[in-house]
This record gives sequence, C-alpha cells and structure tokens, in this order.
Amino acid sequence: MFQQIANDPLHQFQVNTILPLKLGSWDISFTNASLWMVIAVLGVSLFLTLGIQRRALVPRRWQLMVEMAYEFVANTVRSNAGEEGMRFFPLVFTLFMFVLFCNLFGMIPYSFTVTSHIIVTFAMAMFVFLTVILVGLMRHGLRFFKLFVPSGVPSWILPLIVPIELISFLSRPVSLSVRLFANMLAGHTMLKVFAGFVVSMMAAGGVFSVMSIGPMLGIVFVTGLEFLVAFLQAYVFAVLTCIYLNDAIHLHEDH
Repeated sequence: MFQQIANDPLHQFQVNTILPLKLGSWDISFTNASLWMVIAVLGVSLFLTLGIQRRALVPRRWQLMVEMAYEFVANTVRSNAGEEGMRFFPLVFTLFMFVLFCNLFGMIPYSFTVTSHIIVTFAMAMFVFLTVILVGLMRHGLRFFKLFVPSGVPSWILPLIVPIELISFLSRPVSLSVRLFANMLAGHTMLKVFAGFVVSMMAAGGVFSVMSIGPMLGIVFVTGLEFLVAFLQAYVFAVLTCIYLNDAIHLHEDH
C-alpha cells in the first residue's frame, strides 16, 4: 500500500465499483464515490441532529457549533444576496455543509475525496446555474436577459459588452466547479507526494532516513493548510452561489 502511494499519488482518486448495477444501458453502480457522498450526508444530518436534540437557552458544545454554522451561512447570504436572498438560505446552507463535510472527510486516511472529481463539482455548479436562470426568469420574465446589458453603457459599445457578459455568465458553472475540484485535487496530490518521499527515503536507510524529516514536516504543514482550504472552498462555493442568486434577484440596475 505504501509503495503504491509512493509510485502513484493519483491512485487515491480512482473510482471503484462496490455494487454493480445496470439500468438498461445505463451503469448506475454504487461506487466508493457514492459511498462517501452518503457518508457526508449522514455526517451532516448527525451533526445537525445532535445540535438541536437538547436545545437550551445557554447552548452546549454541539448546539453552539450548529448555531454558529447557521448564523455564518445566514450572514453570508444576507451580505451577498440581501434579505430577499434568505428564501434561498436552505439551498446555500445545504451546499455549504455538503461541500464542507466532503472536504473534511477526504482528509481521513484511505477515504475518498468526492469534491476532487470534476463530475461531482460540475453537477453541483450546474444545479446552481440552472437555479439562477429559473429564478431570474420567474422573477423578471424576459427582462432577465437585461443581465447581459449593463445599465449606463453607451449603445455603440454594446456589441462588444453583450458577448463578454454572455461568455462570463456561461462560464460560471465551469469556474465554480473547476475552482473546487482543482484545489482539492492539488492539495491531496501534494500530500501523497510528500508521503511518497517519506516512504522512499525511509526505505533507503542511512542518512536518507534522517533527511525524511523534511518531507514529514511538509506533510504536517500541508495537512494544516488542507483543513483551512477545505473550509475556504466550501465558503467560496456558498459566496459565489449567493452572488449569482443576487444577480438573478436584482439584475444590474438594482445593485
């Protein structure tokens, strides 16, 4: 196992089938990615349940953590999408907690980092993207397309501005998904590379065993950084979701 990690740091991202399932020509097998998504959902559910099970005026540890998570996301929604954006709080809170727990569970040795796969992050980003379009059309009708025509822009420059705004809007699910995927992939790969150095140098023996302290310290530093990145990426995903919803709610002229 250690030799495999040393030789192939990307092995940790391999999707393996646990329960083969077929629906006609569709492969709907239950994989390790599916398993860890279920574990993340159960983890969030358990965390929230423990927090509200024994509610008290003076909150205990679990209740305090749940209330802090609730208020943190609520303040994020209010500051980026206004009070009207609070109707989408359940969506933003669910996305934040799911991404956060997937990121944190990915730090467990021999686990699986769901958010290191572009198909998962892109699916969430597309859900947000389609929700924004639906909200914009339901709220403004065809006026929603004024989002691509910023107010106050001279008419002669619109042929240049409109395509730029359109490309920027269509690139949102790509940037939203790639940002999360790339950060988690890079961080976990770096950890495995350092681990590979430690294993190889320890196996070489002699002075290399002493030199292995260097990459070992690197592992400690990167691990601490990865916990910070796990939270920051969940936060960034939630913030960008709020900003996109704010555009759908208010358009350019209401900012």
